[in-house]
Amino acid sequence: MREKNLATMKTAVLHVVLTVLLLGAATAVGYLFRYLRFPETATVLVYLLAVLLVAWQAKGYLFGFLSSIIATFAYNYFFTEPHYTLEVRNPSYWITFTVMTVVAVITSTLTSHAKRSSQEAREKAAETKAVYNLTYRLSDAKNMQEITGVILGAISEYFYCTAELLDINESELPEYRHLKPLYVAPERDGGPPERKSSYVRLQKDVYADEAAWPILGRESVLGIIRIPKERALLMSEAERRLLRSMVETTAMAMERLREAEKNIKARELAEQERYRGNLLRAISHDLRTPLSGIIGTSEMLMAMTDESDPRHALIRDICTSADWLHAMVENILSLTRLDDGRLLLEKQPEAAEEVVDAAVNHVLRHAPEREIAVKTPEALLLVPMDATLIRQVLINLLDNALKHTAPEDELSVTVDAEGRFANFTVLDGGTGIAPDDLPNIFQPFYTTAAKQADAGRGIGLGLAICQAIVKAHGGAITARNRPDHTGAEFKFSLPLEAENEQV
Repeated sequence: MREKNLATMKTAVLHVVLTVLLLGAATAVGYLFRYLRFPETATVLVYLLAVLLVAWQAKGYLFGFLSSIIATFAYNYFFTEPHYTLEVRNPSYWITFTVMTVVAVITSTLTSHAKRSSQEAREKAAETKAVYNLTYRLSDAKNMQEITGVILGAISEYFYCTAELLDINESELPEYRHLKPLYVAPERDGGPPERKSSYVRLQKDVYADEAAWPILGRESVLGIIRIPKERALLMSEAERRLLRSMVETTAMAMERLREAEKNIKARELAEQERYRGNLLRAISHDLRTPLSGIIGTSEMLMAMTDESDPRHALIRDICTSADWLHAMVENILSLTRLDDGRLLLEKQPEAAEEVVDAAVNHVLRHAPEREIAVKTPEALLLVPMDATLIRQVLINLLDNALKHTAPEDELSVTVDAEGRFANFTVLDGGTGIAPDDLPNIFQPFYTTAAKQADAGRGIGLGLAICQAIVKAHGGAITARNRPDHTGAEFKFSLPLEAENEQV
């Protein structure tokens, strides 16, 4: 700030000297004209010329106005009788002084205005050219290193100083945290909370001997441009405006680069997902046929073998494991169809009680020792649904409950209508869901961190498929621990108004 004050004071002194010299020269010429017996109007015109030159050379309107007043007094002092006094004996001189002052003020004002307009036009032309050149160079930049080289080269070219650019990646600020700020360009539009948070931290992270301009993106601070303190303090308003334009242009280039990088990563991820889906689908299809044969053969051997025969237990284990693998294969195929958007819903009004009974019977066939309580409305409840898929949802929820409960624990399915929705609720009397697992329980391939010793096997697909199917029907599914009893509660709702949808 001190350097800037000194520069301003130096400019003011130069303008004062210029004003004194030009008005002194006008006075000398006036003496020459009086010696040559030229009319007094010639002297007035000389003073007006001096005022015009002061207004043209000085900055702003102040010196032009002051020189107009001083010229009038000088003419009165040196060239009107009585000389060398400010006394006026001839009243007609008052008209001369007034006209001279008004003309001088108007002339100086118009000159200063024309000079300022010309200066602004030149500055805007230079700014437009500089921003155009910068935009042209940045359009060819392929990475952050090239963007850095272009912007720093432009700053050095137009501001004749060195500069630095600190790229702020997704981990936020650079590691310059022990230094105090000198100047940070103001945040003009506030921006979203994420960018404002980054901006506030930025104010603590610039060098004490440098000035910083943040590169503001749509949501965060993308980087910092720093230039030496001495050069920043001597910048004119036009130079600051040019630098802000350069910073904004750089911000657009950086965001373009980051968006391009994100798109590339998204395409790579989509390609990986496609390969993964194709692989899972191929493996699942190849496993489905032999597994069906194993299950059928093992069931037939179990029927042909007495339960007291030791081989009966071995055959039962084979059948149970094959059935688990078959269910996993079906879940994987369902998941791949959902991910690919190829799952077609065939909605039609179905009796909720029949769908629940079919799911419960399927589960009890593999766990005959368990009891499942079913509660449905007395009146027939028709729900628009794809019965096969909703049956799969109920089977997955019941299987999940069987895995996490003991044989003596409560297990029930309840159906009721509430407004425009039909609610399906699966309750169990097990240990419930750990609080850490609740936010992620519907994520694909997520399994609980801590399992019971007798909990069944799982790969974390059943609940994810349940959520996808329910959402495809326009419904919602939730999970929570029972508030009035130990155990978990899974509840999903389906709209009672039919909609044709394709996932």
